[in-house]
Amino acid sequence: MTLTRTPLALALLSLAPLAHADDATPPQTRTLPGIDVHATTARGYQAADSQLDTFGSFGSAPLHDTPAAITVITRAQIDDRQPRSLSELVRGDAAINDNYAPAGYYQDISIRGFPLDLATGFRFNGMLMSAEQTLALEGKERVEVLKGLGGLEAGVVEPGGLVNYVSKRAADVHTVTAGTDSHGSTYEALDVGTWFTHAFGMRVNAANEKTHSWIDHVDGRRSFVSVAADWKINDDATLLLDTDYQTSAQRSASGYQLLGGTTIPAHASRTQLLGYQPWQRPVGIHASNTSLRFNYRFSDTWNAQVSAGHSHTVINDNVAFAYGCAYAAACADGSPGYFFAPNGDYDVYDFRSPDDTRQNDEVRAVLTGSFATGTVDHELNLGATAFRRTMDQRPYVYDYVGTANIDEREPPVFAPSPNEPGPLARTLTSWQRTLFAIDRIHLGEAWQVLAGARLVRLDETAYDTTGTAERHTRLVRTLPQAAVLWQPVSALTTYVSYGEGLALGRQAPYWTSNGGATLAPLHSRQVEAGAKYALSDALDLQAAVYRIRQPYQFAAPDASAAGFTFVQKGEEVHTGVELNLAGQVTDRLRLTASANAIRARAEQTGVAAYEGHQVINVPRWHTAVYADYSLPFAPGLALLGGWRYVGSNVATPDGRVSVPAYHVFDAGLRYAMTAGGHALTWRLNVDNVFDRFYWRDTGSSGGDRYLFPGMPRLARLSVTYEL
Repeated sequence: MTLTRTPLALALLSLAPLAHADDATPPQTRTLPGIDVHATTARGYQAADSQLDTFGSFGSAPLHDTPAAITVITRAQIDDRQPRSLSELVRGDAAINDNYAPAGYYQDISIRGFPLDLATGFRFNGMLMSAEQTLALEGKERVEVLKGLGGLEAGVVEPGGLVNYVSKRAADVHTVTAGTDSHGSTYEALDVGTWFTHAFGMRVNAANEKTHSWIDHVDGRRSFVSVAADWKINDDATLLLDTDYQTSAQRSASGYQLLGGTTIPAHASRTQLLGYQPWQRPVGIHASNTSLRFNYRFSDTWNAQVSAGHSHTVINDNVAFAYGCAYAAACADGSPGYFFAPNGDYDVYDFRSPDDTRQNDEVRAVLTGSFATGTVDHELNLGATAFRRTMDQRPYVYDYVGTANIDEREPPVFAPSPNEPGPLARTLTSWQRTLFAIDRIHLGEAWQVLAGARLVRLDETAYDTTGTAERHTRLVRTLPQAAVLWQPVSALTTYVSYGEGLALGRQAPYWTSNGGATLAPLHSRQVEAGAKYALSDALDLQAAVYRIRQPYQFAAPDASAAGFTFVQKGEEVHTGVELNLAGQVTDRLRLTASANAIRARAEQTGVAAYEGHQVINVPRWHTAVYADYSLPFAPGLALLGGWRYVGSNVATPDGRVSVPAYHVFDAGLRYAMTAGGHALTWRLNVDNVFDRFYWRDTGSSGGDRYLFPGMPRLARLSVTYEL
């Protein structure tokens, strides 16, 4: 593995000796300079700030004073839980669920019941990233999740929220980690950083992993490297560079589908690879992400930041895909061809889409400052962004090769398709240009008002495989946001907020009368009321009640030849309440606890059967608790434990089929010791201790619905040594 995809990192590496030469005597005290204009801090399981409230839509304020529900997954939580996928990372927050998250493939999630758009819902140091890549956490200090409407924060984005990956910063750190799991996987990671002078520091993270999956034939590998460089140019100016590169290869596991569109498979296997063919190649993903941020302080009250981001992903998609039953004799009775057959038969397709390239490029400029008009104080954020998203793809191979059955441990071997993908061509060019402003007005000691708006201009063109434009979307919208905050005492902040957002319409499934058509952009609205209470300096409680409205997109039954037409009609209304607790409960107990109750309904759709019940893949009840208890009689030894409960989850639009509710328990140990004067930390985690079978996901992709079983019991062991 090389750093050929990260030339800026090599440039800074070459400058490091020069910076060191300017100051041959190392500083006696190596402390982190004030790199960010608005620094972010975290203590254990508690975080005080986030990037989302630094130069974003809420003004420059700590999390306690932000009128939005934001969860921060700290580095301590990541280290203790050892997640290896997005699905594992976010399961500690009850407002987040999987949404088409197959093993061996890039994954998606939903927040407050709305799936995120992989093109716009994820960020790398605040810059939009192409999220069609497998998760790499080695170079991340924390992961921030904004729950709810992010229209002012991001422009065109799904109403569920945003996920922001924040890089580790330069520090004096020298650690190596090795690990394995109960299936024999191997894992190695390196974290090295230093301050070469009082003004210039770097941080390098690298990892290599060979995965022995719990699913047959789904072993994989990945390699990762990241570089962070911090340069304090002078007392007023700082420059931060972050870049990473990851390559991975692993077979993708197809999900189950309802039998005949109405029945949950009774004896599904968590370890069987549906549709397995010996000629199936792994899905290869090569991804790089880079952000460059320049901060300048004009005075004690005025600051500016200019940022640039680049995210590039190349996917070599290869799947022996288990899907539907259009060619199975068992579907000849009229069973829908886009589900498995009633007897468990399914078709196997040879799907190949090499060189599938997604690229995000963004620049952003933000000015923040404070001033007074008479007795009223103002904090002002003004900014502009330009974002470009491109996709280059080959005409893919998607050919039927045979039919198998879910009860076959090893499906029959079929010959692959003789066809080959076509030449690479541009399939999408999308531009978003925005202007935004937000004013935080202080009305005395107890009251604040936030008012702002983002002007969004979207210009997007989609092309067919010949390069001919087949869709052009152009629109201009103003997205307002407002909030009122009341702080009767310093420990308590309450707020009421209103915001509007814009999301791209989805593409109609192939089996509808307008298959392949992309619907119009969607206008969403959210009202939220919340409270944040500091139970102590190290323990925070958040509560929020929300209501989100967006036009409902669905395949409406009709008299067309296909029997369905994909439409936007009526509204999808999500009303919920969530509670979150994070921090240090006692000197020995750290805790994160989360609960979410949500009522998600389709209304005024014109299809009575689709209303009056929960919508697909939005469990009504969800709780998650993770604890870390240091034993008083065994210095250095801590017990780790977790519990998740997810209520029944709807799997059909008429609400007649649901997967059952489930409980999952996790356990673990952490032991910190010294060896030869160096810190040594052992971590053991056992996920799904009681080996409970459950369906974790009833989400959809491309309009088709899938069922994914949860992970069986899995133990991970790691040791981290400080060099």
